[in-house]
Parts: sequence; C-alpha cells; structure tokens
Amino acid sequence: MTPDGFERVIGDRRQIASVRRIVLDEGAERGVRALLFSTGGGLDFMVLADRSLDIGTVHYRGVPIAWQSPAGFPNPALHRPQDDNGRGFGRGFSGFMLTCGLDHIRQPSGDAPLHGRLPFTPARITACGEAWDCAEPVLFCEGEITQFRHGGESFRLFRRIEAPIGGTAIRIRDRVLNAANAPWPHAILYHLNLGYPAVRPGTTVRLGGEAVFGPVEILPQASAGPPVCHPVSAGRAECVVESGAEADAFRLSCGFDGAALPFLQVWADLTAHAGVLSIEPCTSDRLPQGGSVDARPLAAREERTYGLDLDLTGQAPALGRIGE
Repeated sequence: MTPDGFERVIGDRRQIASVRRIVLDEGAERGVRALLFSTGGGLDFMVLADRSLDIGTVHYRGVPIAWQSPAGFPNPALHRPQDDNGRGFGRGFSGFMLTCGLDHIRQPSGDAPLHGRLPFTPARITACGEAWDCAEPVLFCEGEITQFRHGGESFRLFRRIEAPIGGTAIRIRDRVLNAANAPWPHAILYHLNLGYPAVRPGTTVRLGGEAVFGPVEILPQASAGPPVCHPVSAGRAECVVESGAEADAFRLSCGFDGAALPFLQVWADLTAHAGVLSIEPCTSDRLPQGGSVDARPLAAREERTYGLDLDLTGQAPALGRIGE
C-alpha cells in the first residue's frame, strides 16, 4: 500500500512508522536523550543521542537481538575513560553499536584510553523524522559529534542513520572531518554487539562466505578469548551472523566498503552472565599484544566517509520460556 493509500485507513502516519524523541529517566540512565525508531515492518531500535548517536536496543519482529550489560546506557556525565588504567570504556559498554575512535582504537596506549575518547560523547541532533514523500520512504536522524582538545585533535563526525519504512534494514553513513590545521592520526572501529537469543548454540559468523567464528557452544567452562582480526579485500565486503543452519534462521548481514574498513575483528565473551558476540569493521589491524597498528593520518581539513548496511532477515530467534 502506498503512503497515499494509508491515509484512507489511518488517522496518523506515525501509527505505521515513526521516530520519537524520548529521555530516559531511571538510575544511571537518567537524562539520556534517545530516538525511538519503529519501521512498521518488524524492526524497532533506539538511537542514543547522548552516546555518540550509537544504537542501544534492537528488536526484530518483537525479539531483542542486541547485547546489553548490567550498566544499561549510563549518562555520559558518568563516563571516565581514564579510570581503571585507561579501561573506563568497560563501565559503559552496552548496546548494539558503539563507535570507537576517532584517533585511537583498541587497548590503552599512553594517554589514549581503551577504544579512544569518542564513545559516549553527546551528539547535536540536526534533523530527525519520517520522510514519506520520496522514492523510498525512510525514517532518519542526522547529527554531529565533536572530539576536540585545544592544541590536539579536532574531529567532527557527521552521522546519518536511516531505516526504510516497512523494512528491516538500518543504514549508517558517517563522514569524519579533521577540523584541525595539521594532520592527525585517525582510526575508527564499529563495535556491533549481539546477544541472546541471536547468540545461541549453533550461531556462526561468516565473512565473504567463509566461516570465521563458531558454531557457538555454550559450555560451563567457557572463557572470553582474544579478538581475531581478519583482512578484508577491497570492494564490497559482507559479514553475516546466522543463529542456526536452517534456511529460515535469523541472519544479520553487515555490508561495508573494504577499502574504507579493510579489517573485520570478531570477539566473543560467552562466559556465564555475559553472552556477547561482537563483529567489528575497522580501519587497522590488531597487534599480537592487543594494540592497534598505527592509525593512518587524516590531513588538515580532509574528510573520510564510512558506511554500514545492516539487514535483518529470517525468522526471529526463539526466546524460549523464561525460567526454563
């Protein structure tokens, strides 16, 4: 049915699909601005305006597929990246997507904290809403996040997130500008985190059709292994997470430009009360000790662009009966 056809059977288009501004109000999350996307096609997700315009919860056909830690989505005022020997990131680590960078990723190094200073930075929302009157109606938001230190780096991340109305896809388009007057190292890593029931016995990860992780086994003695970084060929790259071998099993496909993001890192912590599987397109390789290969400089006033195309397909993973 076309948008014009909807008008005859509904009172408001937002009954079908909408973006709504909300503010969280409980515990450490109090005051966090967010945008609720509901596509009307079985995909609902929360964009966290006060956490770098990253994505918190994701529900596919009513079932949660994003990982969430006990921290929830704390207010950024509580974030102290230098705490815990530069590992303060771990105290706010939660949700479907966290963007790491913009001058450092991975383990702490010198005064650079784990995964850099971008995570949990409040964004300035420049636009959001429902765009019905276009060839492909979409929900969208746009915003700007700044990472700045006087005498140091000056990055601006311009982000657009859109989701086709009636669909189950998310598109993320980023543009990073070095707003300083000198070159500066630039790195970015997209930390995409899945949890139960998408992560279950039999879940696998494929890159370019080849298995790079799994099948998952949930064992009493499970431990968190080190991340494994895989090179990606230039051109279109695709990583697929499948929750089973069945033809209609739940699948998350993540497509990206291998020239812009030439590595895919995979990490999992399947220990009790954790249960997170992460796929991480990124700009640089991982060193054996956990650090990152030197970031490629971004010249003064130079820009780089990145994009992720996320498609959720198949049957929603079965949640099972609570308590069983």
